Amino acid sequence: MNKKIIKIAVVGPESTGKSTIAAALAKHYQTVWVPEYARYYCEGLTTSCTMQDEINMFYGQLALEKSMETVAQNNLLICDTTFLTVKIWSDYQLGETPKLVLDALKVCTYDFYILLKNDIPWQEDPLRDFKNMGDYFMNVWRKELTALNAHYVEVGGTENRIENVISVVDSFLSLKHL
Repeated sequence: MNKKIIKIAVVGPESTGKSTIAAALAKHYQTVWVPEYARYYCEGLTTSCTMQDEINMFYGQLALEKSMETVAQNNLLICDTTFLTVKIWSDYQLGETPKLVLDALKVCTYDFYILLKNDIPWQEDPLRDFKNMGDYFMNVWRKELTALNAHYVEVGGTENRIENVISVVDSFLSLKHL
């Protein structure tokens, strides 16, 4: 009988190192990580993001996570963000969230969230739009994770960010007795 896969999500404002941290965690724990589907999707957009685009990104992120669960090692899956990002961006940019996303938030859960602090230098990227809004979105993430009653820890650090995250994940996993 297979053990349940523990899903750890790395979330936070733009340019806080989510992809770098997710890849480092996967390497450290000898498993795989789920990339952010929206990044690939948005690279192909030629117009502003619509509600249908947000719905497409929601479905894409869920499908990508589901496919990666099948190859996860050590009963652990690292997720570079979650579809909660769809809610956050939809609310901010479009003024509302698709109902199917709100419904899914009630049933699609993650075991642990790493909320990366907005404390490292901004990295330019053509897909990033909110350079001076890191603190605003940090507060949004806190509010959303609290509303979900999510188990999360905020992690920062400029020189030892990866080590800080590994320490927090080690503590969480020791409680899970992996």
